Amino acid sequence: MKRVTNIVLRVCFLLCLVQSAWAQSRPALDPFVDTLQLRTMRWFLEVTPPETGLTPDRWPTPSPSSIAAVGFALTVYPIAVERKVITRNEAAARTLKTLHHLWMSPQNSLADAVSGYKGFFYHFIDTKTGLRAWDCELSTIDTGILIAGALFDQSYFDRNSPQEKEIRAIADSLFRRVDWQWAMNGRDGIVMGWTPEKGFHPWIWHGYNEAMIMYILALGSPTHPVPETAWNAWTSTYLWSDYYGQAHLAFMPLFGHQYSHGWIDFRGIKDSYMQSKGIDYFENSRRATLVHREYARKNPNHWIGYSDSVWGMSACDGPKDTTFTVEGRSRLFRSYSARGTGADEEVDDGTLAPCAAAGSIPFAPEICIPALKAMKNSYGEKLWTRYGFVDAFNPTYVTPSTPDGWFDHDYLGIDQGPIVLMIENFRDDFVWEVMKKNPYIAAGLKRAGFTGGWLETKR
Repeated sequence: MKRVTNIVLRVCFLLCLVQSAWAQSRPALDPFVDTLQLRTMRWFLEVTPPETGLTPDRWPTPSPSSIAAVGFALTVYPIAVERKVITRNEAAARTLKTLHHLWMSPQNSLADAVSGYKGFFYHFIDTKTGLRAWDCELSTIDTGILIAGALFDQSYFDRNSPQEKEIRAIADSLFRRVDWQWAMNGRDGIVMGWTPEKGFHPWIWHGYNEAMIMYILALGSPTHPVPETAWNAWTSTYLWSDYYGQAHLAFMPLFGHQYSHGWIDFRGIKDSYMQSKGIDYFENSRRATLVHREYARKNPNHWIGYSDSVWGMSACDGPKDTTFTVEGRSRLFRSYSARGTGADEEVDDGTLAPCAAAGSIPFAPEICIPALKAMKNSYGEKLWTRYGFVDAFNPTYVTPSTPDGWFDHDYLGIDQGPIVLMIENFRDDFVWEVMKKNPYIAAGLKRAGFTGGWLETKR
């Protein structure tokens, strides 16, 4: 018994040393990064309707709410408390309004006048009524991101006030209501979506991507957990390759290397797949970030503006679905699209997304922060505005009406969110440390086979 106790103490001591080394190795937060976070944070605080708490998908273009954007907003509010932008009571009021609205929204299998079914929510819902918009699908991943935000609030709001008790209770109820088993539809993994008109989508979530957080939540569910084999089925479709000098899991847009890391600290914890590769998912995301910078440095397709200091592709807005000639080259452009580069796929039309570099700040601050400052300095007010960076820009999209290239006028909630979360994690591990308190997250990770690091201290 004494020997076991000594081993545990030794592991805890080593873990503290690792975390201390990480903290000491971080550069001091650049004042620009602090300003970027504050401006981006204010987007959530100022454009989210206070009556419902349902954050719009985009702004200022009118749009319904994105359930995933709501999940990010629920995480942003406590960060705003820590940054002294709003009070804890204000954050609690916003959070409770949002959770209460979601909990009371109608759930059934009908096509109209409904917000969700089986605990899942439709991808897009009206910001005022909370009802399904655009005949969209019941989204498993977007519901997962929403639940991640709710569970973060469950762990953050830990006081005994009636308001914070209710936050914890509703967050718990929302999570327990999600029927992850139903969403497998008899398959090996979780299906991407469902509509009342056509039933389940034909595809399940596979390959390395943003769905990692969703699978961990599904494994940790106390009411409708998926079998442990679901994680193995998912990782069996991974593509490991050496690309631009970095051996890592392939997924071309950077958001897939960032979303799950917004809530979960993957430093030092590994599943069996990463055990076999000798790294963790945090290091994998660092390598993917380095790939994007190296790709822009080499700029094999000769897009205007790409360099070792201006880079980063993700899922984002784009100028237009069209083709025309620029500087003697025929160029195919896209509107909203996933963009990126990887061994699995490459989609590049010259559009860059500042959130790509900003969401990777914890992984590679030495290249991400200079890239963001270079973007701001190079393009000024066309790119950098009241709420931080607009969603995307394309210097190659040169037309008579856009002689300096195309610059978005919208901000997207699912791109704004990772900026706030990842800057806060880089600053002081705040979101990660709060989520480590949540027993559902720890349970999901352990059922997925993760061991080591901070998980060793979780009973």
